[in-house]
Amino acid sequence: MPLHAIIMTRFRQIWNPGCYSSLTIKESCKDKTFRIIVTVILCIFAGISIVPLLTVVAMSFSSKAASDMNIVNLWPVDFTLSSWYYILSRVDIWKSFALTLVATLATTFLALLITSLMAYPLAKKEFKIRRIVMIFVTVTMVFKAPVVPYFLVMKGIGMINNPMVLVLPHILTAYNMIIMRTFFSNFPTEVEESARIDGCGCFRVLWKIVLPSSKAVLASVGLFYAVTAWNQFQHPLMFIQDTKLYPLQLKIRQLINGGSELMSVTAAQDVNYTESTLSAATVVFAIIPIIMVYPWLQKYFAKGAMLGSVKG
Repeated sequence: MPLHAIIMTRFRQIWNPGCYSSLTIKESCKDKTFRIIVTVILCIFAGISIVPLLTVVAMSFSSKAASDMNIVNLWPVDFTLSSWYYILSRVDIWKSFALTLVATLATTFLALLITSLMAYPLAKKEFKIRRIVMIFVTVTMVFKAPVVPYFLVMKGIGMINNPMVLVLPHILTAYNMIIMRTFFSNFPTEVEESARIDGCGCFRVLWKIVLPSSKAVLASVGLFYAVTAWNQFQHPLMFIQDTKLYPLQLKIRQLINGGSELMSVTAAQDVNYTESTLSAATVVFAIIPIIMVYPWLQKYFAKGAMLGSVKG
């Protein structure tokens, strides 16, 4: 049995001791202790990870006076929605939000389509050169294209100030393709053979049989692609100079580093926000969609994270 399979079996024994009656009392005590230690460690790391987010959220709902006195920690001080009223009233932010949303949806759809079409034949023994192709795929994970030649190539094909630069560079990654290939490799061949006996061709087997049964891997890989597209920063920074085409992350950078713009806005005496509260509100505004989508995909994502770990 492969090492990773042994490890996963051991973890299943630890987290579901009732399913393995052959374990002794002494082993169960060790497993229980191990489970408690792991739970405590994970809770500590989760707490450390969420503290910065809570601080940003608290700052976005705090008043100008509280921000100036630097007394905001994990809870809003002098609760107010002034920063949010200002952020949500800016048309340019909503335009960047819409552009990023469209780019994310297009990227995710095209990426899942192309990744599926690439991964499925590479999972089949009938594809004679699959090993050679996988070598090239692995090489792309290790060696990245130099920045200057990459920029010149993208410029040569007209990607400067082109919204497609938010989509095309992200529609296929080697890591996600390997995940999907692993799932397709473990897909029951009997099901596919039965479909072929009934007259289905390769594409029909993929669209009608394989993909509808692959919700876990599609959700996992789709979430990876969507988060990458939503949070992309390097490509827009390199190829988009027109501020009207800024995606949300660049718009956040422009707002936070705006300097004179924010100073002129917050200098008024009758406003109840500062540069810090506006920046915090913008950051929270950008991460809300990901937080809203993840619970709907969580059950599929949890299954997808285990893909290929245990065979049989």
